Amino acid sequence: MGVQQNLIYCDADTKAILTFLCEQSNSLYNCGVYWARQIFFKTGRIISKFDPVYEVGNNVHAIALPSVPAQQTLLSVSEAFKSFKELRSLFFKKELNQKPKAPLYRKSGGMYKVTYSNMGAGRPTLKKSGMLRFPLGNQINRWFKVKEFFLPFPTNLDFKKIKEITILPKNGEFYLECSYEVEPVSVKLDINQALSIDLGTSANLMACVDTLGNSFLVDSRHAKSMNQLYNKRVAKHKAGFPQAYWDSFLDKITRKRNHQMRDMVNKAARMAINHCLAHGLGTIVIGWNEGIKDGADMGKLANQQFVQMPLCKLKERIKQLCEVYGIRTCETEEANTSCASFLDGDSLPEHGKKPVEWKASGKRTKRGLYRTQNGSLINADAQAAANILRKVSMNLGIDLSRISRRCLTTVSRIRIWITKANLVKKNPRP
Repeated sequence: MGVQQNLIYCDADTKAILTFLCEQSNSLYNCGVYWARQIFFKTGRIISKFDPVYEVGNNVHAIALPSVPAQQTLLSVSEAFKSFKELRSLFFKKELNQKPKAPLYRKSGGMYKVTYSNMGAGRPTLKKSGMLRFPLGNQINRWFKVKEFFLPFPTNLDFKKIKEITILPKNGEFYLECSYEVEPVSVKLDINQALSIDLGTSANLMACVDTLGNSFLVDSRHAKSMNQLYNKRVAKHKAGFPQAYWDSFLDKITRKRNHQMRDMVNKAARMAINHCLAHGLGTIVIGWNEGIKDGADMGKLANQQFVQMPLCKLKERIKQLCEVYGIRTCETEEANTSCASFLDGDSLPEHGKKPVEWKASGKRTKRGLYRTQNGSLINADAQAAANILRKVSMNLGIDLSRISRRCLTTVSRIRIWITKANLVKKNPRP
């Protein structure tokens, strides 16, 4: 399933309608959460999927919304409590450290998404002018004498393939989010050849090594500078105000920063997928530690850079693209992959299981280099990516014989927002 978000440009009247719908959706969601929380606290029972629709469906806020968006909002309550139920189950099995809390309320007076299904009665329709018609229902028509509103439909999508259309309030603006079917692409790939991805934030967003002896780095320094500028502008604007202060200017710069990060995620994920397609790699191995950002303690500046990099979104985007092209994905914990020496064949103990006498053959030096036992210098992030492959090589049947010192030493660097044309402009020929 693919998702595309487009910023909505509309007149004041349409914006007022969107604001009303999203405010009613927010109030309805809170009513559903209140009812579900009371059921849980008083009986210990967690609601099932359609319980909020039956019990809260006649609420004044549900009546104010069209029937389909009202049901979708209440189903969101069910989804939240379903996740809560699964987390409780993991906690009681001692597979989760912290006891989960029941879903909380959204901010009173805020706005929540409004979702229209593209099937059945009350669905949006596409006009010949390229505008989407959204019905508002009988109740709003009686109150405000308004039957419908129109929004532009993205020209690059096929309306027949759209499954769901969501009006999403975010950072002071509204987005039109379209969920659509993505047809699988048939590509001839070798499942026994793999690409390893080590996600990071120091200087490299991704360090990638494959079983054919190729390696490359995706630079993250530009993205870090964007985050740094964003934090600087937020701190300067909020100086002298309470911590919770927010206004339209902060909405504007946050929206720009989020767009930049989303663009980075899409482009970086596409680079990894394109490398697999070009070299016939049928497997991607991603190093990931659950709770990787929880309790980060790397200093104030490093914490800020680390937490604000959307690594989880990048990982999920890679997995989404892998489903389209039929690439197998494997996620593995990456404990000790940075300190153990790949070329010296150091063992890779799992997290929390490292023997007291365990010691790495080499060590990491400054400027992102790693010194092996015989004194050779290799790229530290690239050798960590190679170690991630070692973690799963036996289970997946992957041959690592073609990963040598050369591919860990001579690593190409890719800058996301710098093209060859830009480099020529910066460094013209004499």
